[in-house]
Amino acid sequence: MSGPESFIQIRGVSRHFGNLRAVDDLSFDIGAGEFFSLLGPSGCGKTTLLRLLAGFEMPDAGEIFIDGQPQSQLPPNRRPTNMVFQSYAIFPHLDVKQNIAYGLRNQGLSKPQIAAAVKEALALIKLPGHGDRRTNQLSGGQRQRVALARALVCRPKVLLLDEPLGALDKQLREEMQLELRQLQRSVGITFVFVTHDQEEALTMSDRIAVMSRGKVLQIDSAERLYEAPNCREVAGFIGSMNFIDGMLREIAGDVGVVDVGPLGLLRVKLDGAAGLPPGPVTVAVRPEKLTLSDQPSTDPVDNNLCGRLTTRAYLGDRNHYYVEVDGREKPLAVAAQNPRRHEGLGNPAGATVWISWPADAAVLLTA
Repeated sequence: MSGPESFIQIRGVSRHFGNLRAVDDLSFDIGAGEFFSLLGPSGCGKTTLLRLLAGFEMPDAGEIFIDGQPQSQLPPNRRPTNMVFQSYAIFPHLDVKQNIAYGLRNQGLSKPQIAAAVKEALALIKLPGHGDRRTNQLSGGQRQRVALARALVCRPKVLLLDEPLGALDKQLREEMQLELRQLQRSVGITFVFVTHDQEEALTMSDRIAVMSRGKVLQIDSAERLYEAPNCREVAGFIGSMNFIDGMLREIAGDVGVVDVGPLGLLRVKLDGAAGLPPGPVTVAVRPEKLTLSDQPSTDPVDNNLCGRLTTRAYLGDRNHYYVEVDGREKPLAVAAQNPRRHEGLGNPAGATVWISWPADAAVLLTA
């Protein structure tokens, strides 16, 4: 899968540890100046792939090219990359400006050149005037900025980031997500970002590679991954999803008719799958795409299911409802925003409710 102005090419790359295929025959491209995220659960291979890019691991097969140059024979210090770690890895015995200047000392620059580069880096990370501070006088977010400045001041072609926001609390992490995205746009270099946090990847990335068991399942924009996942594993990993298994009976125009047994027939608008043969499929629909009401929808293009309200979870900005439907073991999840105070469905647990959604709100997934 190639992005525009391909800058990093990964070609048939594998890395095995005994019987474990940590990275298994991967081939894809990353564009120049792209914020590209590797997303997946622990053990999926994303950090191993990042270490292969950095040169801390060598591939058992395949090759990595950066700006057209093969990398497998180059040690980490000769690659056009730099890396930011989750633990920051800044030196506690050095002050801020000495930490930032650490990598510049090996480049043969004069003291005035180093001082100018450090001053520019401090302005870039919004910490002017902090150069003489000790690192133990900084907050977690400030230490992370220093780690970023130290990596960027050497002007790498690619910045590799290994879950760099994982040690921050939720509010600070969300603030740093926006700052990191703005920083990447201002410097214009390629960022390769590793995370297991779906929301983090969706917020910052131009494109995301979802990984599992050493493979890439799908590479796409945040919107496409969320709205049009290509398999059940991606659909289940990115956000919340209701899955309803059934049999595709027919295709009428661009709408598939799915028999879901005791639940009846459901209609799903197809996304480029007009030639799909009849057979087992899964209807996948997000909780926020569903509407909960005391009455079924009267729109002829909507799907309707009747059930019993079992649980309501109040989450401040929204409510989550769980509805039991005959013929299903697992309740359907429905998410509804709270635009006004005390907003919520007034029905008590056990009340009969209707769930409805239009045909284009769901995704049809095959085995």
